[in-house]
Amino acid sequence: MAEILDVDLLAFENGSGEQRRAVVDGVRTSLETGFVYARHDVSEDLLDEAYGMLVEFFEQDVDTKEQFAAPGSNGQTGYTGLLVETAASSDKPDWKEMLNWASPIPSGHPLKRKFPGAYPDQVMPEAAVPGITKVLYEFHERIADLQRRFLRVIAEGIGCHETFFDEMVADGPTLTRAIRYPSMGDLPDEGHEWAAEHGDINLITALPRATAPGLQVKVDDDWVDAVAPEGQVIINTGIMLERLTNGVIPIGWHRVVAAQGYEGERYSVVQFCHPRPWTVLSPVPSCCTPDHPQRFSAMSAADALDEVLYEINLVETARRV
Repeated sequence: MAEILDVDLLAFENGSGEQRRAVVDGVRTSLETGFVYARHDVSEDLLDEAYGMLVEFFEQDVDTKEQFAAPGSNGQTGYTGLLVETAASSDKPDWKEMLNWASPIPSGHPLKRKFPGAYPDQVMPEAAVPGITKVLYEFHERIADLQRRFLRVIAEGIGCHETFFDEMVADGPTLTRAIRYPSMGDLPDEGHEWAAEHGDINLITALPRATAPGLQVKVDDDWVDAVAPEGQVIINTGIMLERLTNGVIPIGWHRVVAAQGYEGERYSVVQFCHPRPWTVLSPVPSCCTPDHPQRFSAMSAADALDEVLYEINLVETARRV
C-alpha cells in the first residue's frame, strides 16, 4: 500500500543538493496518495490564537453568526451555516458550519474587475470577536506563503523550474476556511457525515493540526486516518493540479468522519491554494509522454472553480440539494 510520508520543507529550502532531491523524491512518492506531511515554520502560537478566536465566534448564537453571511458570494467569504455544502458524491449536506476569508486585493486590480465573483469584498466577524480580523489575515498570509513555497517542491518534481507556480498563484483567490463540525449526536436526521468523500478543486490544500481526529484519506480503496505529526502540516492535492500534471499527481480523495463513539465536536482550519482565475489549466509538456499521452483538454481555472462550486451546492441561486 502507498503511504503518506513526512518531509521537511526547510531542508528543501536550506539544505544541500542531495537533501533537496530527497525532499522532492519524498513528495513525489507520497503524493501517489494525494497527501504528504510537511514540517513547517508557522508559529504554533498564531495557530492557537486563531483557534481561540474562531471557537469564540462559532459559540455565538445562530442569529449573530448569520449577520456575517455574505449573500451572493457563493461561500467565498463570510459565514456558511450547517447543512449547506454538499460533496459532489453525495445528496446529503455535510454536518458542518464554516467561516471563509481571503486576502483583499485593490478594487481596481484587473483580477477583481474581471472576476468579481472570485474576489468578493471580505466579510469578517470583527463586531462579534474584536481583533479577529488582524489575526485571521495574518494566519492566512503565513499559510499562503507556506503553500507557495511547497509548490516549488512540486514544480521540481514534475520537471519544471521551481518558480513555475510563483506567478500562477500571485494574487490568486486562495481561500482559508475555518470549520466547526458539531457533535454527531446533535444531527437532526440520519445520513449526514461531517464531510462526505470529495476531492478539492484547487492546486493544493494545507491543513494545520485540528482539534480532534476525523480526516481520512482514500489509499488503494481503503480509508486511512490522517493525522499530521507534531509540528507538521498536511498537504493534499486538488483537481487543478491533477489537470496541470496530466494525472501524474492524482487528486487526494478524503472525507471527515467522527470516530465510533466520539460525541465531541471538531474544529479545523484549511486553506485552498488557487491559481489566478485566468490561468489556463493545460497539462505541462513534461507530464505528457508517448507512454502517458495527454488526458485533459485546456480549461480556465475560473471555469473549473465555477463548475465545482455548483457541484458542491454553494451557488446560492442554483442549489442542487
